[in-house]
Amino acid sequence: MPLGESMRSTLKSNKAIMIDKSRRFRKTLGGYNKGKKKVVNFPNATSKDLQLIKQKLKKENQRLWCKVAGALVLFIGVLLLLIIW
Repeated sequence: MPLGESMRSTLKSNKAIMIDKSRRFRKTLGGYNKGKKKVVNFPNATSKDLQLIKQKLKKENQRLWCKVAGALVLFIGVLLLLIIW
């Protein structure tokens, strides 16, 4: 039965490939390591600095939304122009 032998050899080779992958990626799955602690040093910020950062972020966000709204209006205008014309 050539069909049975072919299936058996295919299953055997697929199993060998899967075993190889499990060995290769065993240590790269990530996870929590107690030995490595990330040390982060945050600088102290005054309330004035925080207010400036807050204002800057608000302006940035406002500019972004203005650009998005402008692009949307432009897109709808072009779409309407194409439909009417």
